[in-house]
Amino acid sequence: MARVYNFSAGPAVLPEEVLREAADEMLDYRGTGMSVMEMSHRSKAFEAIINEAEADLRELMRIPNNYKVLFLQGGASQQFAMIPMNLMKNRVADYIVTGQWAKKAYQEACIYGKANKIASSEDKTFSYIPDCSNLSISDDADYVYICENNTIYGTKFKTLPNTKGKPLVADVSSCFLSEPVDVTKYGLIYGGVQKNIGPAGVVIVIIREDLITEDVLPATPTMLRYKVHADNHSLYNTPPAYGIYICGKVFKWLKKRGGLEAMKEYNVKKAKILYDFLDQSSMFMGTVRKEDRSLMNVPFVTGSAELDARFIKEAKEAGFENLKGHRTVGGMRASIYNAMPIEGVSRLVEFMKKFEEENAKEN
Repeated sequence: MARVYNFSAGPAVLPEEVLREAADEMLDYRGTGMSVMEMSHRSKAFEAIINEAEADLRELMRIPNNYKVLFLQGGASQQFAMIPMNLMKNRVADYIVTGQWAKKAYQEACIYGKANKIASSEDKTFSYIPDCSNLSISDDADYVYICENNTIYGTKFKTLPNTKGKPLVADVSSCFLSEPVDVTKYGLIYGGVQKNIGPAGVVIVIIREDLITEDVLPATPTMLRYKVHADNHSLYNTPPAYGIYICGKVFKWLKKRGGLEAMKEYNVKKAKILYDFLDQSSMFMGTVRKEDRSLMNVPFVTGSAELDARFIKEAKEAGFENLKGHRTVGGMRASIYNAMPIEGVSRLVEFMKKFEEENAKEN
């Protein structure tokens, strides 16, 4: 069977070249006579895999030397607790809530201290990014938290909040490596890799060294201490070895394509095809304020639940998978991550045009 165009929000499409390479190495990784799935995480072969992956990620993101790169487990959701456990020294943190994942992170932080919701876009179903240029940052806040790209709602911070000197903590799960980033503007950046980088099971944390201390909240488990993982180079316990191996291959794929500057150019061009169609369509419409649109996740609706359902059904039959929107937004959502080819978006738009023509009388 031919590969479909997979618009899933995550786990999501991976570069075909990477999948083929991994398939070729499945039974024998570079003469070791075994799969990466089978090898010891203490072996020289795996040590080379994780070290090379970190080096390539540092090169791609231009990560300064005073930041540690950690390959961890537990997904992005475990970071909702790990961040306050490690960083909430004063038991105070400020949260900007622009979607479901930021809301969950805020709710989790409330367990450990005083989490202040200093801005939110919940009043309009998270369809915009609030003005964060002059927020009331708490004097004793340990950090300011954002979810930079909102997978469900299709919004993206184009300008980072003015944190007034407080460390910025950002969940970048769904925009990871989609464009260049100035790491020095953050205290901590993290993301689950299953949207743009690799298979589910790995979360990457990039954290400034001065934020890694022994001074964590009482009863913080050993496995949830950044210092433990930093001191052991992400090898304190058995890491998600195969997932890290695939991430490493994706990093090399990105370097081969010209790095993050080239990736952003490609992603802008790709997203423009879909957004331009939505802006002129008489049936389909985007749900996000134009200036806050994500390059990665594009939610849209017809205005009719019946038509939406018909579109999703017919699109699936035509080879366009996972276009159903999140239940809180309804309609459709096309996640067009780095590995989604431009051809996939062009074909989707062709299909949407055809659907619009065929169903125009009912709209």
